[in-house]
Amino acid sequence: MRRILGIVLAVLLLGGVAAVLVAGGDRGDSGTATKTVRGVIGSEKAEFFADPEVVKALAAKGLTVRTETSGSWDMERLPLRGYDFAFPSAKAPADEIKARTKATGTPVRPFYSPLVVVAHSAAATVLAGNGLATLGPGGHTGTLRMEAYLAAARADRTWQQLKGSAGHAELSGTLFVTSTDPLASSSGALYLAAASYVADGGRVAGDEAAVDRTAPLLRKLIQVQGAQQSSSDAPFRDFVSGVGNPLVLVYESQVAAQLIAKQEAGDLVVLYPDTTVNSDHTLVPLTEAGRTLGDLLSTDPELRRLAVRHGFRPQGAPAEFTAATAGLTGYLDQTLTGVRQAPVPTSAVLHRMALRARDQGDPA
Repeated sequence: MRRILGIVLAVLLLGGVAAVLVAGGDRGDSGTATKTVRGVIGSEKAEFFADPEVVKALAAKGLTVRTETSGSWDMERLPLRGYDFAFPSAKAPADEIKARTKATGTPVRPFYSPLVVVAHSAAATVLAGNGLATLGPGGHTGTLRMEAYLAAARADRTWQQLKGSAGHAELSGTLFVTSTDPLASSSGALYLAAASYVADGGRVAGDEAAVDRTAPLLRKLIQVQGAQQSSSDAPFRDFVSGVGNPLVLVYESQVAAQLIAKQEAGDLVVLYPDTTVNSDHTLVPLTEAGRTLGDLLSTDPELRRLAVRHGFRPQGAPAEFTAATAGLTGYLDQTLTGVRQAPVPTSAVLHRMALRARDQGDPA
């Protein structure tokens, strides 16, 4: 029997099918059959779903989850027939997916993550010395002053024009924050939402006139970057490896996960924009199995614990994140003190904003 089972598994694996077998051995348990649930997720959640402990916790609840990654805004344009759920990084694309697929299940937001800017120590110090940021006592966390930063962007300021930049060869050229493609990725689009809100005097864009008012600035923020990635994973990995731009917009969860795992932080500085946007990771159930997964991610204590280990903040339970990051307050702002949340425009307005920023849409 074991020989037959081994042959069957070998055939499955050679055919490119990943098999998960949960069986009772000498422990006397009767085994757990799992139901396969397929979904499309943002890349920032790929390591969470690949975590063996997450796989085990889901299997204990009868689920085997198989995922493919996509930019959150790209996701809403994908043919999702045959999938059980879509899991973008923000509510706006989730709303679009629900409307397009006519999904009847209620979207759930099991966890969230604020957007932050990671910087190397030299860059953060120069920003602070020129009034663009403030740094905490240890120098590894601080605040990015959005009004000052956007004023510098309007003026096309370069690193060389900032006092204290001499002697840092990596600080050259135009000052900008690397973000993802706002037409494909949630973090890139939310960056525009926050910038637009600040630039327009604390008003959330609601129509074409509002988009017009901030379009020139948003175009500068995007076009200075050149080619952009469709997800935040690649820019963050570039930053960690010491290449690329010295300022990169990422999810706090990406930073927190590395710190919780006790990976080397080097000269990392985490800057919380004083006006930012929380990325509400929103699961859209397309089938009953997808709904079950969403409920488990929201309520199961073990899955919530594992989500925190991957840097996410569970909805409605700040104590879980606070406890897990108790020794990391030199890098992380657990309570988001002094951080204002910018409202997010509707999906249609945000998409229009992204088109104008990429210079792909003329005023109507």
